[in-house]
Amino acid sequence: MNFKIFILYFCVLIKYSYTAQKKNVVVIVADDLGWNDVSFHGSNQFLTPNIDALAYSGVILHNYYVLPLCSPSRSAFMTGVHPIHSGMYHRVLLANTPYGLPLDLKILPQYLKEYGYKTRAVGKWHLGHYKKVYTPTYRGFDSHFGYWTSHEDYYHHDEIDLMSTKGYDFRRGMNTTWNHDGQYATDLFTQESVDIISSHNTSEPLFLYLAHLACHSANPRQPLQAPPEIIEKFSYIKNKQRRIFAAMVWKLDESVGKVVQALADKNMLEDTIIIFTTDNGGPAAGFNQNQASNWPLRGVKDTIWEGGVRGASFVWSADLPHSKVSNALMHIQDWLPTILGAVDENVEKNSTLLEGLDGRNMWPVLKGDKDSEYDELIIQRDLVRGISALRKNNWKVVKGNTYKGLYDKWYGPTGREKNYSYNVTTISSSPVAETLTKHNFPIPSKEKMTEIRANITLSCDYCKGNETLCTPCTISSDKICLFDVSLDPCEENNLAAKYPDVLANMTKIMSKYVPVAPLNKPIDLRADPIRWNRTWVNWMDYVSEIPASSTASEMIIVDEVPKLQFLHLQNPKFSPKYTAE
Repeated sequence: MNFKIFILYFCVLIKYSYTAQKKNVVVIVADDLGWNDVSFHGSNQFLTPNIDALAYSGVILHNYYVLPLCSPSRSAFMTGVHPIHSGMYHRVLLANTPYGLPLDLKILPQYLKEYGYKTRAVGKWHLGHYKKVYTPTYRGFDSHFGYWTSHEDYYHHDEIDLMSTKGYDFRRGMNTTWNHDGQYATDLFTQESVDIISSHNTSEPLFLYLAHLACHSANPRQPLQAPPEIIEKFSYIKNKQRRIFAAMVWKLDESVGKVVQALADKNMLEDTIIIFTTDNGGPAAGFNQNQASNWPLRGVKDTIWEGGVRGASFVWSADLPHSKVSNALMHIQDWLPTILGAVDENVEKNSTLLEGLDGRNMWPVLKGDKDSEYDELIIQRDLVRGISALRKNNWKVVKGNTYKGLYDKWYGPTGREKNYSYNVTTISSSPVAETLTKHNFPIPSKEKMTEIRANITLSCDYCKGNETLCTPCTISSDKICLFDVSLDPCEENNLAAKYPDVLANMTKIMSKYVPVAPLNKPIDLRADPIRWNRTWVNWMDYVSEIPASSTASEMIIVDEVPKLQFLHLQNPKFSPKYTAE
């Protein structure tokens, strides 16, 4: 009997030792945050001191790509599989469409559970909820506090879908919670994350997935929302909507500071990997009634220009080099194998663990042990919409556009005007900088911060003074454009005619990426929240299955309803313009 007790004790000890070695992983996803909406990329209009301090102290990802829309990017993050191979690439998952991220795809929290992790999800899901098996707590998360749909009101937590149907969407696990009405979403998600960290049993590693609503638009009646006292901080910004957007980013930045502080207070910071990423480019120029900025990059959210697919991201860990800029190609699909590579140094030796993934383990690259994992990278390929984009080394090829080219230009604000300045002292005295310093983690000097910022601030000077030497790219259905984005990140000069062999090779490479059929389904009117106590629910658990050949009046094909295709353009004659300061 004593021997059996000894063996049991020994097994528990081994398990404890195994899990205690694992790094905590905290992922912070900003929704619709533009390239130019973090001040470490060069804008002085408003500062993001906590985000900047953490970025300067970690590894900034300078050639990092995402998908142009929310749910495709989130599916890639969770699975390590590019959406063209999962079927999640075409447009976005709507609140009333009966499909979700395929259940046969293993996702990140399910992998991490096998390593002994506690897995917590906070905030946005947007990967399916028509049946409960598609929701977070049925897909590897021990808990979820937040919402299932694509967006919602920041205070009242209702989501209005493409049919102008409104439903409440705020829950803990499977249970709708009604006691958060009137409370600002960013604050709720921040406090929940702080509480999770504070109460965490540190004998087990933690995976915290904090997917903010910020800075996505809320509903059309009041798309941009922030506390009035925070908006007042930015009274110097003339454009009212940009002023509110700045306040939304301020709350996001504050959240980053509080999460880092909570990790330090729990003595978890040294053993934590912190990943910060946007999900897609910013909705600039009034797209979706928003006021993000991707300057000087071309395009906006839901375009395949750099402004739609080049993401703001960095990673911080005590095990990584500090104050480093990585120019290696990286994609949001890489996070799953990269995280696994960080928590298991033998992951590459397990031939089956990463089998079937499109993402690469970038941990050795981030550590500086390898130069790159990619020779080529498919960004997007949607044959239904006729859009494709591919990177290979310094080249990028672009075919097709969205919204008939309405958002194919360059949109501010730039944030580089003389009346704005970048006060690096604000960064070095931020809560994140003070927390890192207090706990003996290296913070770069003000001079080093200034140097890093100067090196990663992009400019559109490639054609300046040589306009006659530059060939603009105006996409048509039969035209493909070629750019050297290492020299021309703003995609001003189309080199297709100058380098026909490069174009032909790129086109050939792109053609080998054949997407599977998109999973998108017609709108199901039975999802209407008015039928479910005015809430968005997993309605297909309560109604009969939809026949594959259904033509019933309960179903509406989104692409057959013209008014739905461009609903975000409140005025059909709307033309995007430079945003006034």
